Amino acid sequence: MERTTQPAWGWKVGRTLGWLAAWAWIIIAGGGGLGLLITRGPLPLTNGWFALFSGISACPLTAWLIKKYAGITISGWARFAIAFLIIVVGRLVLKIEGRGTFLIDLSHCWKEGCF
Repeated sequence: MERTTQPAWGWKVGRTLGWLAAWAWIIIAGGGGLGLLITRGPLPLTNGWFALFSGISACPLTAWLIKKYAGITISGWARFAIAFLIIVVGRLVLKIEGRGTFLIDLSHCWKEGCF
């Protein structure tokens, strides 16, 4: 049986989709968090900080910079887990503050609009 050193096409597709999802997350979550900070101000801490840091943690550029300057390699799954955990903590803080629900309530979107 002959072994090849090239990865299978499925692995390449999965890696590409993960890379695209990471960049989409930095644009959506990071950009949304930054937008909230600009429009609503930096306080309270739930005004976009959690979304911004979630986007930054998932960004491939952040992983590359950490690998280059600190010598630490962080897998895509680890970055995803960190980004997800930051968003969950942010939602939990909103619930504790009494300014929102833990899960996003989409029922009011039909009447008031979500955005």
